[in-house]
Amino acid sequence: MDLPSYSGSQVRSPAPISQRLPLIFRRLHRFNQMDFEQAIWQLGYLCLAPRRVYRNVYFHKQTKNTWARDDPAILVLIAACLFVSAIAWSFAYSYSARQALKLALFMIVRDYLLTGLVVATVLWFVSNRLLIAPPSHSSPADSVVEWAYAFDVHTNAFFPFFLTIYIAQLFVLPVVLKDNWVCLFLGNTLYLAGLAQYTYGVYLGLNALPFLIRSELLLSPLLPLFTSYIISLLGFNVAKHVLAVYFGS
Repeated sequence: MDLPSYSGSQVRSPAPISQRLPLIFRRLHRFNQMDFEQAIWQLGYLCLAPRRVYRNVYFHKQTKNTWARDDPAILVLIAACLFVSAIAWSFAYSYSARQALKLALFMIVRDYLLTGLVVATVLWFVSNRLLIAPPSHSSPADSVVEWAYAFDVHTNAFFPFFLTIYIAQLFVLPVVLKDNWVCLFLGNTLYLAGLAQYTYGVYLGLNALPFLIRSELLLSPLLPLFTSYIISLLGFNVAKHVLAVYFGS
């Protein structure tokens, strides 16, 4: 018995790993093609009017057939901001040049990228399992949350958090480390604001997708967050403990 023959069009070799990466990561080396002006505009509005940033999502979907951004300029800018922040924190803690570079690497890779990979995966899984609207004639055929878009949501939510925790906290560092209730209140409120900004940013990002329902569930972490904040005002200095763990002091 002759074995069935297959034409070349029927045999598909697996795509290389590089092709499986989201487009935004595959273009990280193309600096000359990055639109830094647009990225700076987005970072500004993420702090002032984040909903305006997500209005461009619909245009991007119509023109490029994807919800996720394909320009990594905003990733480069956030990495640069984290690098500068690490240098500033290194001065505050009298770090050596080697320690400063290590801190910058940790902030970029661990705090932003690795955390983003975990958060994006969780958001991607939860959104596609729990928040997708039931199929209907009016819903688009590709009603699915892209993993790359979930990472975009993390990126957009991370920047206001970065400004609050990495920058604003640095300016009030001598104050939040003092042992009195007013300083404790200031430091704890700073962390509440940063985490609330991140949570709200995640909600805005997924709420912008027209095929998701019950996106208000993404705001549910605010309740335990605010409850923990109230309890912490009884005497737990969040900033002091977090910085002690983060910087090992």
